[in-house]
Amino acid sequence: MAYTSPSRHRAALLASSVAVLGLLTACGNGTGTASPPQKVPGTAAPATGGPTTGAPATSTAPGSAPSGTTTAPGGTATHPGSSSASAGGDSGSGTGTTARGTRCHTAELKATVGRNDPGAGQENFPVVLTNTSGRTCTVHGYPGAAFVDASGRQLGPDPKRESGTPSTVTLRPGASAWAGLTFSNPEVSGARTATPASLIVTPPDERDHLTVTWTAGQVPMGGNASSVFLTVLSPGTGP
Repeated sequence: MAYTSPSRHRAALLASSVAVLGLLTACGNGTGTASPPQKVPGTAAPATGGPTTGAPATSTAPGSAPSGTTTAPGGTATHPGSSSASAGGDSGSGTGTTARGTRCHTAELKATVGRNDPGAGQENFPVVLTNTSGRTCTVHGYPGAAFVDASGRQLGPDPKRESGTPSTVTLRPGASAWAGLTFSNPEVSGARTATPASLIVTPPDERDHLTVTWTAGQVPMGGNASSVFLTVLSPGTGP
C-alpha cells in the first residue's frame, strides 16, 4: 500500500467536505439560497393550468379599441353596422332628417267642424285638423271626440269607430286632414237628445284636446239609434 503523507490526507478530506456542502446547497434544503429559475423559450401554459380549447384569445393593446369595433375620427369607438347621426332642425322638405315621420302634436293643430252634409236621415260632419305649425308632421288613424256642455261635462258616450283602414296622412304647414262625425237625425230616430256647447277633439296619440264650439243643434244621447260614429282620418277638409 502506498504511503500518504498527513498533509495530503488532510487536503483530500477538505475537498470531500466542500463537495458534500455543495450538494446540500443545490438541493435547497433550507440552509442555502436556491438558484433562479431558468427561462425556457416558447409559449407559457394558460394561467388556470387547464387545457387550451378553441381559438386563442385576442389581446387588446393599450389605447386601442376592443375587437369588433372601429374607431371613428376623434377617438369615438363605434360598432360595425351602426351609425350615428346628429340631430338637426326640421327643414320641412321631406328629405334628409326631418320631422316628416313624427306625429303632429295638439299644440300644432287647429280643429274645426265643417258644414253638415245630410243624407237618408243621417247627419254627416267633417271634423278637420289643420297643421298650424311651421313643420311637416303626420296624423294616423282616428281622432278622439266627445260632446260637452257649457260646464265641460261630457254628454253621452264616446263616439264609436266606423270600420276602416287607418293610414298615415302627412300634413305640410297649412294642410288638413278630416274624419267624418256621423249620427242618425234624432227627429227621425226618436233618440233622446241634448244640445252640446262644444265638441272636444283629441288628435291621434295625443292627450291634450282642442275645443270647437258646436252650433249644429241637438245630437242623440240615448235610446234608439243614438250612437255617434267617427271615421279614419283622410287628407283634405271633407268629402
